[in-house]
Amino acid sequence: MKLDLRPKVLEILKAEIPVEARLQKLCELLQEEVDYYDWVGFYFRNGNKEELKLGPYAGEPTDHTIIPFGKGICGQVAVSNQNFVVPDVNAQDNYIACSITVKAEIVVPLFVNGENIGQIDIDSNTPDPFTAEDERFLEFVNEEVAALLT
Repeated sequence: MKLDLRPKVLEILKAEIPVEARLQKLCELLQEEVDYYDWVGFYFRNGNKEELKLGPYAGEPTDHTIIPFGKGICGQVAVSNQNFVVPDVNAQDNYIACSITVKAEIVVPLFVNGENIGQIDIDSNTPDPFTAEDERFLEFVNEEVAALLT
């Protein structure tokens, strides 16, 4: 199912519109096309500060526009440089709740020239929906986004 989205992802990222608009369209595509992707967004390192800043996203508005490194799932990925799949957010001690409806989360880091510059963050209102296929697909998405940002 997500493999079918790869051509659409590439089409969006190659569009002749500003990068920010491409990332916004990408978030909207993922949120609309994958039924358990309820919130899709990018966080990027905020300059040389040890924090992440919210970039383009699709879904309910969030108060979490700045996330310190180490805090929450996103902040942990900023430090660990590794994918983080959370099947049940209620089982996580270091979780920042964006919405009471969120049951699971997946965060995949975004590397440009070997440096973690941000991540894609997806919240789901479905318990434990994320698979290895989601991880591979989101790694593909981030590799294509990284190519755009270099």
